Amino acid sequence: MATATYTVAGMTCGHCVSSVKEEVGEVAGVTSVEVDLASGLLTVDSDGPLDAAKIAAAVEEAGYEVVNPS
Repeated sequence: MATATYTVAGMTCGHCVSSVKEEVGEVAGVTSVEVDLASGLLTVDSDGPLDAAKIAAAVEEAGYEVVNPS
């Protein structure tokens, strides 16, 4: 199991958090998604290595931006 943390810019409310969680949760291999609105932190657990570009693309699909892709 792997865990990765990203910072997401542009989230302002609970709906924003839900949108990000939904999109990132659809990425293959993702097992858990946590989003902290106050800090903008997105924590993703997966059953193996994840492609940071796929996570960033999912966040962008939700309408936000990853500011520190790793």
